[in-house]
Parts: sequence; structure tokens; C-alpha cells
Amino acid sequence: MSAKNVLQLLSGFDLRGLRLKNRIVMAPMTRSRSGADRIPKQAMAIYYAQRASAGLIVSEGVTISEEANGWNETPGLYTEAMASAWRPVVEAVHEKGGKIFAQLWHTGRASHSAFHNGQLPVAASAIAIAGDHIHTPAGKKAYEVPRALETNEISRVVGDYRAAARHAKVAGFDGVELHGANGYLIDNFLQSKTNQRTDAYGGSIENRYRFLKEIVEAVALEWPANRIGVRLSPNGVFNDMGSPEYRESYTYYATQLDQYGLSYLHVMDGLAFGFHNLGQPMTLADFRKVFHGPLMGNCGYELASAEAAVSSGAADLIAFGRPFISNPDLVDRFAHGWPLNPPADMAAWYTPGPKGYADFPTHSLSN
Repeated sequence: MSAKNVLQLLSGFDLRGLRLKNRIVMAPMTRSRSGADRIPKQAMAIYYAQRASAGLIVSEGVTISEEANGWNETPGLYTEAMASAWRPVVEAVHEKGGKIFAQLWHTGRASHSAFHNGQLPVAASAIAIAGDHIHTPAGKKAYEVPRALETNEISRVVGDYRAAARHAKVAGFDGVELHGANGYLIDNFLQSKTNQRTDAYGGSIENRYRFLKEIVEAVALEWPANRIGVRLSPNGVFNDMGSPEYRESYTYYATQLDQYGLSYLHVMDGLAFGFHNLGQPMTLADFRKVFHGPLMGNCGYELASAEAAVSSGAADLIAFGRPFISNPDLVDRFAHGWPLNPPADMAAWYTPGPKGYADFPTHSLSN
């Protein structure tokens, strides 16, 4: 596809008052380059600045507390030191004319006691991931049955999201995204498969939504709603997810979120991470019916499908993940019809160190 055919994807967009230079978003991707102390490093500033031609960057998942950790050497945003270390990363993106949101993350049951001094990870209910293993500081481990959060603990976790949002503002981010997808803590509450609570946070769809609702409203005390995005994954199986009433549930969640005037709703509508096969996949069109703000599609998009989604009005923005790993100049490659670099070796996606991180050539350097 030539540049003249992708004008919609490359056109600017007003994201609730935040001007984006195009509709291409760099999706959040875990890269594990923060070291054991979870404090951002200089290499991260280089990595994100290289990709600042995206209209918007959504950072890799940034944990909101020690309890939220569940992946080796991922960055946090729960201390002043972490917030200070994020500032040079954000400034590097801004110096290149980019915009960047921090994705706030609690891994929930997708964690292990090895991250928590022997204490079990927490979740909506005591239901383990039916998976193979998890990589921990002590090596590969089997998934554990998590500890269900007590009702009186939930306000503390909500407060952790608010505190992390405050740290994101100190660091200079342009906004925050709440990671409510892929089987992590918020998703644990949203889905009946992982939420079997009998208190005010479980049972009905309305009750399962309560946790996310309280988080949105707490974060909105730190950021205006038009600088808060939410990510959902109605179709996904990642981290052993998928619930029978998913269509009814996610339609309700999107309807409720529509009332806040959020920056955007980030929907993992694609099936590249797998589909639970519990019915017909939910599409962006399903969400357009009930969510009237900016809508972002994600998961498995290529240039042609992304342009079609934006040109048809199905999406306002499209997030690309893996292509941005090996193509720091992905936007320019799309604009000029240049070929993409070979996909990055999966072995380097999460491997600490410089290899496979900020060392991919731009088109001008590789030709």
C-alpha cells in the first residue's frame, strides 16, 4: 500500500484536546529492561525516543505497587525514585515531538510468591491460571492458587492506582492508561471465570465492574478524565481468560465507561493472541454502538487492516505492538511504503541487556 492510500492512518487526530500527529499508536509491550530495582534506565529513554514518531506511545505496563509485580525487571511507578527516573524517558519522547501515556498495571494472579517474599499473589478469587509456568526471580515456577483480596483491602489497591497516577504526573507523562485486559487484576474482577466473589465486587455484572469504576474515579482525582484511557480484552484467552457472558459484560462496561469522557477506550479486538471461542468475537463496531469517545483497536493489525479500520470509522486509532520492536521508524516505513525489518527474535523480547532493544536500524541506516 502506497502512502497516498494511508492518509487517514497518517492524519492528525485530536485526542480530547491532545493533538496527535497521526493515528498510529505504539502499543504497551513488556521489555524487562528496568533491572531488579524496577527503576527506568537510560536505555529506555533511547528506546522510546526512537519510536516517538507514533502519534501516541502507551508505555509498557508500569506496576503500581510491590504487590503488583509479577514479571522480571519490569518498571514500577510507586516510589519517588521511580517517578524521577521516568522523567528523562518522558522528556526524550517529548523532545522528539511525541506523546506518551503510562500504562498502570497490577499483575494480579499472573504473579508468584517468589516476587513477594513468599506471600501469595492476590486476585479477585482464589483461582489459579491453568497454564504451564511463570518466570520468576527464582526461575520457572508453576502457577499458584492466588489469595482472594479481602473486601476491606480493595480500597488500598484502588489507592495504589491513584498514587501511581500521581507519580505519572510528576514524571511528566501526558496521561495514563488503566490495564484492564489480558487476565491481570482488573480483568480478574471483570470476568466471571475469575471472579466468584459473593461481596459487592462479585456476582452481577454491575458488581464485577465496581473495582474498575472505583479505580477510574480515584485516578480522575489526579488526572482529568480526558487524560485517562482504559484497555479491555473481550475476546482474549491470554492468562487463561474467557467468560460465557462476555458480550453482555463488555457492552455494559463500555457503556459505563462512556459516561466519563475518557481519553479513549483501547480494545483488543484482534484475535492474534487467541480467541476463547465462546461465541462471535466482539468487534470495534460493537463498541462504537455504546462508546462514543475515541476508540483504539489493537492486536494483529497490519497496514492495510489498520487503514481500513480508520478509513471506515470503525476506529480512531490503531495500536501496533511487535512491528514497533524491530522498526523504530515504523511510521515512516508505512508513509513511504518501505519494507519492514525482519521480526525481532522472540528470545530478545524480555531479555535484559541491549541486544534486541534499541539496536534496530531505521530504513535510512539499513539501505
